[in-house]
Amino acid sequence: MKLFKPMLILLLLPFGLLTLYTLAQVGYLGIFDYHRHSPAGWQVIADLVIALLLVLVWLVADARKKGRNPWPWVVATLLTGSFGPLFYLLFDKSEGSGA
Repeated sequence: MKLFKPMLILLLLPFGLLTLYTLAQVGYLGIFDYHRHSPAGWQVIADLVIALLLVLVWLVADARKKGRNPWPWVVATLLTGSFGPLFYLLFDKSEGSGA
């Protein structure tokens, strides 16, 4: 898919800018602190954790299948959320990545 990597970049640019703005405003822990004050926030965090765990199951299996080390991407996901899987896909050199 020739359009896959440009689409990833188009997604990463505004998401990265939003993240930088958010970090500048509230800091890393402030992102989580905002959500801890209500059940609605707890639900958002729980949903994010479940979604990223599902992505990590796929990511580890995909990396092993392709002979890539999954652990840098797992750590990146645990520390940066969606940036880990997005960069994993962006730096995938296998033919037909994103299919």
